[in-house]
Amino acid sequence: MKSAISLVFVGAVGFLLGSLVQERRPHVALAQARSTPPPADGKLNIIIFGAHPDDAEYRGAGVAMKWAKLGHHVKFVSATNGDIGHWEMAGGPLALRRRKEVTAVDKQLGGSTDVLDIHDGEILPTLENRRMITRLIREWNADIVITNRPNDYHPDHRYTSILVQDSAYMVGVPFFTPDVPPLKRNPIFLYASDRFQRPNPFRADVAVGIDEVMEPTLDALLLMESQIHEGGADGHAGLYPADEPGRQRRRDEVRKNLAGRYAAQANNYRDALVKFYGSDKGKAVHYAQAFEVCEYGRQPSQEEMKRLFPF
Repeated sequence: MKSAISLVFVGAVGFLLGSLVQERRPHVALAQARSTPPPADGKLNIIIFGAHPDDAEYRGAGVAMKWAKLGHHVKFVSATNGDIGHWEMAGGPLALRRRKEVTAVDKQLGGSTDVLDIHDGEILPTLENRRMITRLIREWNADIVITNRPNDYHPDHRYTSILVQDSAYMVGVPFFTPDVPPLKRNPIFLYASDRFQRPNPFRADVAVGIDEVMEPTLDALLLMESQIHEGGADGHAGLYPADEPGRQRRRDEVRKNLAGRYAAQANNYRDALVKFYGSDKGKAVHYAQAFEVCEYGRQPSQEEMKRLFPF
């Protein structure tokens, strides 16, 4: 009897310790994440957040390439490792595959990459995660921070946006994450465009033409084979067939669809393009990306917006 009770006790203790270790694992990974700060060379520092390894790339690709071509510093951050974002594979192999894909994409776009080791589908707006996002923005000495809006279909998207929003004031508070110096000036926080209407629709405060970088932008994005060609979590075996003619048809299809996404932004936010470029040039833009200024960060004037988007 005593032996049985001892076994139950030991088992209970083991379960409890195992649960505590499991619960703490993401925090340990977060504590290890660090960015290499960009040089203090007078150029702009831009950091783009997405929930999964592909989200930041979709939202920032064309304009990021334009910034990079002018010598500005761009970092793409995936708030989760994307380890369940596929119909056929998952876990560590998928996380490594997706990290490899976005690293290649970001290199072609002229930016650098951070993928945080938080499980896909599990990011929450915790204090630890708020500290991590605040540290990343401070370490990058960001002038511009881009993310998605918090009204979104995916919980990871929503909570990533909330974490970035929650950092919009904390980046300047000296004794919040005091291991990293606070920013001397609050960045501009921007939302990338979306289609969601409730509780409020997206408002384009600035739209940028990306016609001249559209083809190399598409070349870069198409490197995310697991998500674009194979369809990610919503894909299936027949989507990207084994035969080369079938695969080429799929590549052509997704390239056309991606181009259509940026063409739709040019058409939907034509007024913002005209305001930014003037009538003739604004009406001539075929592909664009649009952004809304978050009210929680610094509020730029139109002249400052042109300095931040020096195109």
